[in-house]
Amino acid sequence: MRRLPAEWEPQRFVQLTWPHAATDWSSMIDDVNRCFVELTLSIIRFQPVLIVCADTHAVEGLLRAELTKRKGKLQLADTGGWFGNRGESEGTGDPFSGLIRLVELPSNDTWARDHGGITVLEDGKRVICDYGFNGWGQKFEAGLDNALTAKLHAAGVLGDVAYRDCLDFVLEGGSLESDGQGTLLTTRECLLSEFRNPSYTQEMIEQRLKDDFGLVRVLWLNHGYLEGDDTDSHIDTLARLCDRDTIAYVRCDDPVDAHFDALQKMELELRRFKTFSGQPYRLIPLPMADAAYDEEGNRLPATYANFLILNGAVLMPTYGNALKDELAMNQLKLAFPDREIVGVDCRILIEQHGSLHCVTMQY
Repeated sequence: MRRLPAEWEPQRFVQLTWPHAATDWSSMIDDVNRCFVELTLSIIRFQPVLIVCADTHAVEGLLRAELTKRKGKLQLADTGGWFGNRGESEGTGDPFSGLIRLVELPSNDTWARDHGGITVLEDGKRVICDYGFNGWGQKFEAGLDNALTAKLHAAGVLGDVAYRDCLDFVLEGGSLESDGQGTLLTTRECLLSEFRNPSYTQEMIEQRLKDDFGLVRVLWLNHGYLEGDDTDSHIDTLARLCDRDTIAYVRCDDPVDAHFDALQKMELELRRFKTFSGQPYRLIPLPMADAAYDEEGNRLPATYANFLILNGAVLMPTYGNALKDELAMNQLKLAFPDREIVGVDCRILIEQHGSLHCVTMQY
């Protein structure tokens, strides 16, 4: 029996793929390094992190410098650590012995959500499914990223877990939202892209998903997008399952905004969806992030829906508007009353058209 876990289920660690100078981050490498350091330190408050990087010594240096500054001020996860190595308590020990693992491998970019392995449970045992990643429909070079999961598994980095080669099928983690009980929420715009799996019809894709993940049903959204999004409307930029009965989603209330019509139609679709018990979903609207633009005047895909659920916490992207950041945080508190909501400044991440959830993958 196969089952695709929900993100709110217990996790072992989170993967980051660190930016480096040979990526599109080269012109802003210092700023994005600071963001990744902050993201790493936020994660290890709750659980271990695996960092894939081009230079382990350089990344360790960045992290140790910031850990030294915060010595005695940063409470770290008291967990089983990295596959049995006990994590460190506040102000003591070395996080690299139990909470941070660095692995040096070549990569094209940083979007671990889409090139990372997808964890499936088979009769209760973990299997890492390695799907094809082709740069969101052949938009960008992705050969190095596509090879990462197999290399990590071969090196034993992912632990004592089975591996399934699914590279014949292009599928990105950002396009999937699971309730852990057989429901998948996704978008037609992404999964039916002609440059991902061109020989598959919608019916064939749905059957593949049901077979691979033990699904009972797939909820398809026809509407919703963000300007500047390279992913063809990944669901994790628009609407997120928070428990089996709750969906948090981006709402646009400004009729002048270019997203207004599509997001209003998406909201109507969400209202029509029903839970397994036949009831409407509890819908929690998230504010539309302030419009942000690159140097050429192109709008960037800032979204509060791109949050990451951890063991005991939710990391939420913030974008520099204190009022909207606080509103989004309060809305997520409604969705996750038993988890700490932690803001991470992600203004630099949207410069390359992604955000917090996009650069992380939970195992």
